[in-house]
Amino acid sequence: MYYHASPIHCIEVLEPRVSNHGRPLVYLSRKRENVLPYLSNAIEKYCKETSFAQEGPWQKWGSYGFFEGKLQLDEYWPNALEDTYKGVSGYIYAAEAVPGGEDQEDIPDAVVTGQPVPVCGCEFVPDALEAILAAEEAGLILIRRYEDLPETMLAWIRDSIKGEYEEARDLPTYRHFLRGKFPEITAGLE
Repeated sequence: MYYHASPIHCIEVLEPRVSNHGRPLVYLSRKRENVLPYLSNAIEKYCKETSFAQEGPWQKWGSYGFFEGKLQLDEYWPNALEDTYKGVSGYIYAAEAVPGGEDQEDIPDAVVTGQPVPVCGCEFVPDALEAILAAEEAGLILIRRYEDLPETMLAWIRDSIKGEYEEARDLPTYRHFLRGKFPEITAGLE
């Protein structure tokens, strides 16, 4: 089985869309828990909450990686999980097959395709944060809270955010998000 998360209801066929890779693709995972972070986009959510008008495409925000084969979510700012996922609902779609599917080399258990993918099931997730915490409790994913991150990781976050901000000159929504969530890092950058 393959899984895909979306805020949109009643999808019967997952259609390829242009994302961070610059070409139309459908992204899926062989593990349901690995799509949970895609129930909410922190950048889009923050811009909507602060009434910042969207200009251009939404950037995707994903502060996760993989540790010993498990998805590991890292909080890059205090209470990032709650800020991003609490109260957000969405849908997890299931597919039995992925036409033209290829493993995505940089993400374990991920599959991409440039072809439409027929859906065979849909699960409503009423609160993304509750689903993420339940997956953590079941031992399916790992969560590292901001206050528990080692100084080396905090230094890497600071350096990364500075670089991301500099590179986002043509992405006002992304810069707005970075200024809002990392004011001490982005102060004085332009």
